[in-house]
Amino acid sequence: MKKILVVLTNQSQYGDNPEATGLWLSEATEFVREVTKTGYEVDYVSPKGGYVPIDPRSLKPRYAKEEDMAFYRSEDFQKRALSESFAADQIHPEDYIAIYYAGGHGVVWDFPDNPTLQTISQTIYQEGGYITSVCHGVAGLLNLKDESGQYLIKGKTITGFTQMEEILSGKNKLVPFGTEKEAKKRGANFVQKLPFTAFATQDGRLITGQNPMSGAAVGKLLVENLQKQTN
Repeated sequence: MKKILVVLTNQSQYGDNPEATGLWLSEATEFVREVTKTGYEVDYVSPKGGYVPIDPRSLKPRYAKEEDMAFYRSEDFQKRALSESFAADQIHPEDYIAIYYAGGHGVVWDFPDNPTLQTISQTIYQEGGYITSVCHGVAGLLNLKDESGQYLIKGKTITGFTQMEEILSGKNKLVPFGTEKEAKKRGANFVQKLPFTAFATQDGRLITGQNPMSGAAVGKLLVENLQKQTN
């Protein structure tokens, strides 16, 4: 059985602003719990490899459930995800049936323009696999191209962290762009539900989630599709 590749950020602050950011914990843990409980294995990759910072706000009790914190403290997650993540150039795309871009504000700096991650994603997709994301992780989809050189998300129904959610989070002036605006610039049909409520949508082999509450929903949709292929 092919594995699922989980992409995490190496970015620990808001550009030149020293305020801490990084991976939003639950966006990784909830997705991974959902897919691994049905037997799928995951690998963790980041653009540079190695250390993956955690957004400290995502560890607060209002955002992280007990099961998220238990996952966070596990030896496997601490080692394979947060300390020794694969570098993008160590990945063989043919080993994976899907790629998942987890979010956190850090990703808007190191996901969109990484050519190695783009090649990995495009190869998985061209071989019949799935490209998935949650929240700011949709930044990893923005500059993907199809075989004709068009933006992969052009004309596709997707979601991600909305402009309203960015404003409500209080970080809209710290990020270089809003994911909703950039997706629409590339011709995506960007859809959304109420701010900070779980929502995921699918268009073919693209599955995207709106916000930090949507990781499990993306995982469930992906597993449903993968199981249909094997039945």
